[in-house]
Amino acid sequence: MNQREIKALISLLDDDDHEVSQHVEGKILSLGGNVIPFLETEWEESFNPIIQRKIEELIHELQLSIMIERLQGWKNGGSLDLLEGMWILATYHYPDLSIEKLKTSIDQLYYDIWIQFQEEMNAVDQIKRINSIFFGPMNFAANTKNFHSPSNSMINVVLETKRGNPPTLCVIYLLIARKLGLPVYGVNLPNLFVLTYKNDKTQFYINVFNRGIIFSRTDIDHYIAQLNIKSKDIFYQPCTNLEIIQRLLRNLILSYEKTSDQEKSKEIEKILKATLDESED
Repeated sequence: MNQREIKALISLLDDDDHEVSQHVEGKILSLGGNVIPFLETEWEESFNPIIQRKIEELIHELQLSIMIERLQGWKNGGSLDLLEGMWILATYHYPDLSIEKLKTSIDQLYYDIWIQFQEEMNAVDQIKRINSIFFGPMNFAANTKNFHSPSNSMINVVLETKRGNPPTLCVIYLLIARKLGLPVYGVNLPNLFVLTYKNDKTQFYINVFNRGIIFSRTDIDHYIAQLNIKSKDIFYQPCTNLEIIQRLLRNLILSYEKTSDQEKSKEIEKILKATLDESED
């Protein structure tokens, strides 16, 4: 379909006949993401607020479809690159976000720690060295003032503001630790996301949301006992990259529920559902 035909379709978006306008919307959506630049141009050139609003809704719907397709492709490819998963999630709010920009930010953080890092240190001292820089000069910290803000789950925002929720802070910390060659992984605890340092000889845990405090398996035992829930293996062992993204999506659902944005909450539920296997659905 050429630009003139698309323009003709857009002009019918405010047709008085509801069936006609619905058919037009369906036709535009069927064109896929490639039609977004044309829609953006038409929005800029239109003086009709009804058409502008409908164009905004169509662009959002198309961007949502692109995001879901990317996330499913990432999942089906083995969800190997955690930063890529975080980038896809952030495109929900920031569709034009560049993954290269995120990579550059993480690389800079890694370099700033690497120049002060000593591989010959023992595991605990290595983590303490990361903590001293990550929570010191780098100034990363928990966003306790706006804990339920959806922005806390957007890695680009957290990299910029240095404030985030447990999973996003953990992901940034984890990405740096992995680039340093450390066996650091995410761990899904109830109501809290933490990291574990785990190799054949050593395992301990890191609470990034509490300035990287190091704790033990026994501490998790006590935590689970206080919550009065049954202990599960997943509370102690590394989770997958996909599970980290799913945890963040669930956080986003809660964030939108707390801010009474039911429409966005339902959209994130749709995105989460697209990442689940049938047995999990």
